Amino acid sequence: MNRLKTCFDKLRAEKRAALIPFITAGDPNPTLTVPMMHTLVEAGADIIELGIPFSDPMADGPVIQRASERALAAGTRLRDVLDIVKSFREQNQTTPIVLMGYLNPIEIMGYETFVQSAQTAQLDGLLTVDLPPEEMNELGPLLRSHAIAPIFLIAPTTTQERIKKICTQADGYLYSV
Repeated sequence: MNRLKTCFDKLRAEKRAALIPFITAGDPNPTLTVPMMHTLVEAGADIIELGIPFSDPMADGPVIQRASERALAAGTRLRDVLDIVKSFREQNQTTPIVLMGYLNPIEIMGYETFVQSAQTAQLDGLLTVDLPPEEMNELGPLLRSHAIAPIFLIAPTTTQERIKKICTQADGYLYSV
């Protein structure tokens, strides 16, 4: 089942935009993340972006930086984030979950191990803010072969030519900053 496609098909039929909230996994502690995810869905979230805590979130502002600090202080690591997704799936099989974060924790875990674990957890997409499409030669095909959508950023300054290139690598949706 492609939850992202199903979600966007439904939204298109309803003629409305997606509500995609972001929370950092493990903030303020890992035991609260799954209940918060269910609350987001009850409040109308169509898709949930779940942040992977990282020690140096250079592309994030102070609020998300502090959330990462709290999550890391509470012991949340990438394996815990995948366990959170898996736990959420025990009660919710329909809401798409996209992980958003930096490449370093994924590299440390290893691409193959990460992608297999993400598929087992029933993850729907991955947005790696510091990995542009041009550098997805190894991770991109692994994600696609495990039905996990690679999602990329575009900015107001992104040229139409670059957007077209990004679209050849992206799946699910584009994240407009």
